[in-house]
Amino acid sequence: NPFSVPTSTPIELVDNDQLEAVQEQFRTGAMSLGWDPTTAQVVIEAHPITDVDADDNDESLDEDGANAPEMLLVRMPVGTARAFAKRTREIVGAGRPTCSLCGYPVDADGHICTLPEV
Repeated sequence: NPFSVPTSTPIELVDNDQLEAVQEQFRTGAMSLGWDPTTAQVVIEAHPITDVDADDNDESLDEDGANAPEMLLVRMPVGTARAFAKRTREIVGAGRPTCSLCGYPVDADGHICTLPEV
């Protein structure tokens, strides 16, 4: 049944490969997570960080959406979303330790602690 939600991560979707370095395309600002019941897919929208217009004028978009800001749209079946979430939890859980003094992550190259002034 393509519309059933698996109770565990399907074995064929488990990804334990080494992570590769990636080149940043944009930094994500606002994100949304949704569900499309017509396709039984998880939908993720990621909008880049943008500067807010100081004058906040109401320029209308072109009819073809030419002035619309970029957005990353990801649609994935439930099993894929479950595998992605599992892998993400593992990666974040294995992340950098935090400094006991300032609470910021400690890099592999060392850490210069910037304690808040009291």
